[in-house]
Amino acid sequence: MTIKNLPLLLLLLLVACAQRQLPVAPPLPPLPPPPPPAQLTLLVAPHDDVGPLLAYHQSLRRMTQGELLKELSGLSLQQKSPKVLLQSAMVLALTRGSGDLARAQAQFDVVASAQEAEAQGLRQLAQLLSAQCADTRRLVDEGDRLRAQLKDNQRKNEQLNETLEALKEIERGLPARASK
Repeated sequence: MTIKNLPLLLLLLLVACAQRQLPVAPPLPPLPPPPPPAQLTLLVAPHDDVGPLLAYHQSLRRMTQGELLKELSGLSLQQKSPKVLLQSAMVLALTRGSGDLARAQAQFDVVASAQEAEAQGLRQLAQLLSAQCADTRRLVDEGDRLRAQLKDNQRKNEQLNETLEALKEIERGLPARASK
């Protein structure tokens, strides 16, 4: 073949391809009509009882012991409800008075096991705070035990030092040995 015939050959190839027809796909069936709109229901977020209580707890953490005691006395004047019990237990957990942590845990447990409708949204928070009180009580007891152990060890150390000093004094009072 020569180069002169190449354009003619390409033209014939192009014409042959153009005459060949591809099979046509059948048309798609029409789309079914959309379903009728369902009854729309609006979902409203449930009332959040926990958020304000967490903010209240944060404000309690910034208070002094005197302010906490005033807050506790104000809460004791209010009508007892799960929310007020929870608030007073939060204050008790922070006052660190004798037995306050145990009282706080007991109040958290009361709210956690309450069957009232108001307590339903507070139950998990009360369980969490009760568990935190139990952990804190365990740590306080462990700290007390370690402080007592340290005090006992310091007393024993002082006794041993006194005994050592007494032995040194006895040794100084002994006559010097003769050298061989």
